[in-house]
Amino acid sequence: MNATQHVTTLGQSLWLDNLSRDLIRDGTLAKLIAEDGVSGVTSNPSIFHNAVATSPHYADDLLRLKAAEPEAERRYEALVIPDIQAACDLLLPVFERSGGNDGYVSLEVAPRWAYDTTHTVEEAHRLWALVNRPNVLIKVPGTPEGVSAFEALTQLGINVNVTLLFSVAQTQSVFDAYIRGLSVRAESGADLRRSKAVASLFLSRVDTLVDTQLTAIGTQEALSLRGKAAVAMAKLAYQAYLHTFHGEAFAALARQGAAPQYLLWASSGVKNPDYHDLLYVEPLIGAQTINTLPDKTLAALRDHGQPALRLEEGIAEAEAQLAELARLGVDMDAVGNTLQDEGVKLFEAAYQKLLQQAG
Repeated sequence: MNATQHVTTLGQSLWLDNLSRDLIRDGTLAKLIAEDGVSGVTSNPSIFHNAVATSPHYADDLLRLKAAEPEAERRYEALVIPDIQAACDLLLPVFERSGGNDGYVSLEVAPRWAYDTTHTVEEAHRLWALVNRPNVLIKVPGTPEGVSAFEALTQLGINVNVTLLFSVAQTQSVFDAYIRGLSVRAESGADLRRSKAVASLFLSRVDTLVDTQLTAIGTQEALSLRGKAAVAMAKLAYQAYLHTFHGEAFAALARQGAAPQYLLWASSGVKNPDYHDLLYVEPLIGAQTINTLPDKTLAALRDHGQPALRLEEGIAEAEAQLAELARLGVDMDAVGNTLQDEGVKLFEAAYQKLLQQAG
């Protein structure tokens, strides 16, 4: 058993934060599923921009689509949805073995609708129907408007990956929306056992911004907290998860077969080369969680990872670190809101580049 397989025995799912036609056609994704226990895939506009730019497997389809489809956005969807479907099909045995708990592939609603609830719901519904696979998750942003859309989509029985979460407060708002949406769905008599959602909490970007603020403060206390904010935040988000989904608030829905909304650790590749390459992996291994790993981070875990259940360790220390950050003037809620807005802009920029490629 290698380190990646060991992680899965501890109750954490490992998803690949990458998708391209190359990975599907050369057998790499199938190998990762079979040999590393990879049990899901996440995609986003940046990932697909890179895939289309670097792979030769899109060129013929792109030429054909440019001649037949006048809209760049529809050309993009016609390019990438077959990849989503193929990945879903590869992961269908995982989905079936897990009873619908795992084996998902994520596809994102166009980022320009991040602050528009109505269009997000409409687009998510349309993409859900286009992919037409039981193990697809439609990604919507964790903006206030996106959270409202998520609640509505949960009521409709559309499974969602809520992305671009950067704080405990944002994450809790998503948990609450899931419970509200499921409650309405339950009142309609629908089967809750088919409902699935995850909450993607981004990590490395949090440390990047907080470290900048701590460096500007410059005291010994401030500098000693660099590289610690994201892991501390994640540990407390997991405590919020346990309180929400293993407490009274979710008990009635759980009795009707509803599954909790798992936390997914996103942005788990380190951006600071001075930090350990598994900073956002090893401390955050815990039951009923997901870590979506870039190829490089997955390879590092396989090569020298030391898996152990650590997610519920050091909670008092994490609380003390966040309290000290607050005392120093680092507002983690403000950090989260800033990063969420930046994240929407980054994905929108990547999406526009995709449309240019498809144009």
